[in-house]
Amino acid sequence: MQAYKSLEERFARIGSIEDALGILQWDTETMMPQGAADSRSDQLATLKGIAHELLTAPDTGDLLGQAEQDSDHLDEWQRANLREMRRIYLHAAAVPADLVEANSRAVSRAELVWREARQNGDFALLLPHLAQVLSFQQQIGQAKGEALELSPYDALLDSYDPGLRQAAIDPLFAELGAELPVLVREAQERQKRLPAIQPLNGPFPVDDQRRIGEQLMKAVGFDFNQGRLDVSLHPFCGGSTGDVRITTRYSEANFMSALMGVLHETGHALYEQGRPETWRRQPVGLARGMSLHESQSLLIEMQACRSREFVTYLAPLVRETFQGEGPAWSPENLHRILTRVEPGFIRVDADEITYPAHILVRYTLEKALIAGDLLIEDLPSAFNEEIKKLLGLTVPDDSLGCLQDIHWPGGAWGYFPTYTLGAMTAAQLFRAACQADADILPGLEKGDFAPLRSWLRANVHAKGSLMTTDQLVAAATGQPLTAEVFRAHLRERYLTH
Repeated sequence: MQAYKSLEERFARIGSIEDALGILQWDTETMMPQGAADSRSDQLATLKGIAHELLTAPDTGDLLGQAEQDSDHLDEWQRANLREMRRIYLHAAAVPADLVEANSRAVSRAELVWREARQNGDFALLLPHLAQVLSFQQQIGQAKGEALELSPYDALLDSYDPGLRQAAIDPLFAELGAELPVLVREAQERQKRLPAIQPLNGPFPVDDQRRIGEQLMKAVGFDFNQGRLDVSLHPFCGGSTGDVRITTRYSEANFMSALMGVLHETGHALYEQGRPETWRRQPVGLARGMSLHESQSLLIEMQACRSREFVTYLAPLVRETFQGEGPAWSPENLHRILTRVEPGFIRVDADEITYPAHILVRYTLEKALIAGDLLIEDLPSAFNEEIKKLLGLTVPDDSLGCLQDIHWPGGAWGYFPTYTLGAMTAAQLFRAACQADADILPGLEKGDFAPLRSWLRANVHAKGSLMTTDQLVAAATGQPLTAEVFRAHLRERYLTH
């Protein structure tokens, strides 16, 4: 057991460094003064380098081998922890430390330049920085692919979702992509037959938006003793173990966008706050990949908080908060607003049906970029062509096109597919939860998330990385992940109700 105990101690130290990185990265996005950018870049790169050195120390491989030989003496959680340690080690050992630090510095610079480039719709400003990030991601994908016997893009996918491969994604996305245009057309035709949606007229003061957002976070189950809500250019959930930070962005003309953003990130935060306490700083205690993480945010935002039941609870709250009057503030009208199908340019504001099209565009493009089949300078035109093909929209400028997301300048290549896989998983988990507990939907009508939260805690959050994603989904829902449950959910919500 000594080898295993030594590994636990080492990974706990690495976990603490990663927690410090999480707080620094949160600060970078929310509060850091612009002039501190170079220093912050060095801090992040140095800490990532230290964590990488700890993980890939010369004796780590030997300790893993010894612990695996003695695994008969480990319990179920320890064996799973050892499995995850080996996976993380293989990923890290494949990438030289100097490449880790160089990539970190490039990402830090690119993220800061992206803010200005996005604001001004200036892709040329970002281009040299994004080209450098892409080059490093190609090198990382190549190095990991050789070590794991995977293609470079599959190796990047595996970094975000262990075991995820293009071979699994492609047929699921093909099924969905074939049906999306039909669903969009039929949903819009149905909308035209219904009474016109009544607009909600602002302005909606930011202080009021923040107050109701925090009220709903508490209702969902967010623990403010171990987290907080702030503002950033791009909403996210981050922070550290025991200190979960989420952000949103506000517009006084539209409170729904910020509110749904808060609820989405609260779903992520619930997962982080619900991870198994005993294993918080061990690999087995981490969230089980980003597809499952995205399922938790989309389950709260899309499945629960855009349901008729929850909107019945929400309507009087927002009416009172913003002193609304008239039929526009009725539950029926609010539900129509929250489930309106309308192709748009911005991914994070997209409705449930058109959202997967945004992901298909990014999935197609980043695969081509990593493979070298698409040049980075051709990204804007390629992006615009794909949006035109899938959504029928002509992108007017790059701020509404390929500059809208932080993922690529932020080094998150291989992340985008997890959003739509998460939507599929969310539909499957929510259906299973409602079938298992008849109190879930009536609870949402009263703003009581306890039955849903309890089911998620037991079947997802508390499992950490004990099982693979496929095993967890099958155990929780009784079947492997399928696109059909998600498609059935879309048909039921948008074509029949």
